[in-house]
Amino acid sequence: MRDFEYSRAETLSGAAGQIGEGASVVAGGTNLLDLMKIQVMSPARLVDISRIGELQGISDDGEGLRIGALATNSELAADGRIRSGWPLLSRAILAGASAQIRNKATTGGNLLQRTRCPYFYDTAMACNKRSPGEGCAAQEGVGRMLAIFGTSEHCLAAHPSDMAVALTALRAEVEIRSKEGETRRLPVTELYRLPGDRPDLETVLAPGEIITAVRLPAPMAETRQVYSKVRDRASYAFALVSVAAVVQMDGDRIGSASLAFGGVAPRPWTDPEVDQALVGAAPGDEAFGNAADVLVAQAQCHPDTEFKKPLLRRTLIAALREATGLAETATGASTARIPA
Repeated sequence: MRDFEYSRAETLSGAAGQIGEGASVVAGGTNLLDLMKIQVMSPARLVDISRIGELQGISDDGEGLRIGALATNSELAADGRIRSGWPLLSRAILAGASAQIRNKATTGGNLLQRTRCPYFYDTAMACNKRSPGEGCAAQEGVGRMLAIFGTSEHCLAAHPSDMAVALTALRAEVEIRSKEGETRRLPVTELYRLPGDRPDLETVLAPGEIITAVRLPAPMAETRQVYSKVRDRASYAFALVSVAAVVQMDGDRIGSASLAFGGVAPRPWTDPEVDQALVGAAPGDEAFGNAADVLVAQAQCHPDTEFKKPLLRRTLIAALREATGLAETATGASTARIPA
């Protein structure tokens, strides 16, 4: 690990004054410190925000919730309000990492964690995300964890967060504070940039901006929420594919659907055409298969990720069966019904 300066901010305004070029924000540090140890990231300065009271806690926000950026993953997953009104979020968090990491990892840090692409982690390999203009070794390499949507010739890396996928399906918003103290909000999915020709620019955060909270809208009545994650082992493994589904029935037909997909894109992936294909449909494998076909038709695969197309298709169909009550909860899926 290279030498760096360290400072601790006690207030948001104090943090704003310390975050400049060459500085990185640290809270739980479960991702950043690992990357510093292998010199994938080498910030000249660390600004510790873990003591800022304004960023902590989970509070009621009208009929929704405001989740402070420093709320830990364990705190969030265990909160009774989350488990009752937004169980998808709790279960997605519990599907990721280990209990020890969840005890330290924060909400803001989870959203901003870096890809687990092996070429990003290996400093002997070319990686445009790590070193812009260097090239992308994954293009001609091996990599079953790579993305199949939203990629470019410059980067094939997938975003690793389970929590961000759930928040996207729940239509949550991110609250962002500028260096000057101004606040803006945007949907979680709009926080992330697609790689294009600048894979190193992963979010829309401007210099000096910091995530202060996540805001959950009021829970929709009469919905069923499912999180289904397929991975190589039962715990502490990132998704090969994952599906977050919020489905509201209108009689015996689907009234609305909000879907998000993980392990398959540089950000939590959404496709409005897939959601729309389900509206008004009678639950069944034919309707679910048609929606899944719309989704996978857009995939652009590396030779090692061709398997993700049928895997994602089957996982989506299984998740929709769960969400519409056609099947009992399957291994790897979590279902909950939100009453009226």
